[in-house]
Amino acid sequence: MKYSSEIIIDLPRKEVIRKLDNVENMKHWQRGLVNYKVLQGVPGEEGTTMELEYQMGKRNVVLTETITKNVFPEEFHANYDTKWIHNVQKNFFYEIDGNKTKWVSESEFKFAGFGMKLMGFLMPGTFKKQSLKYLKDFKEFAENGTSVSEE
Repeated sequence: MKYSSEIIIDLPRKEVIRKLDNVENMKHWQRGLVNYKVLQGVPGEEGTTMELEYQMGKRNVVLTETITKNVFPEEFHANYDTKWIHNVQKNFFYEIDGNKTKWVSESEFKFAGFGMKLMGFLMPGTFKKQSLKYLKDFKEFAENGTSVSEE
């Protein structure tokens, strides 16, 4: 399953990247993030892997992030893996008039196991909605300092 999401952030690209490229800020816009730890490498650098732990309702989800490309401020790509899902994220950041940033996020999900494949087929809107929610939460954090960790 492939799709694209985008949002306009009312901040210069340099400021958006400064806030995005800080692991300490993830808790403010990644809803449900409980913990993260670097497995190898340096946060932000290509090849670095991190374990991310989320609480999603009653489920605890642990995934591994692998940075595949980082050429900030233009692009940031990473893979996210669990036992049942491989997610490729390609993120592009475009300057608009020097004071706004357009963030385009391309998502590709590959599912393992019949149950996950069926869920991806029957409920693609759930994945798209979640991706857009992360973008909106980041926008709120970047522009207004609103943190999802305080909800």
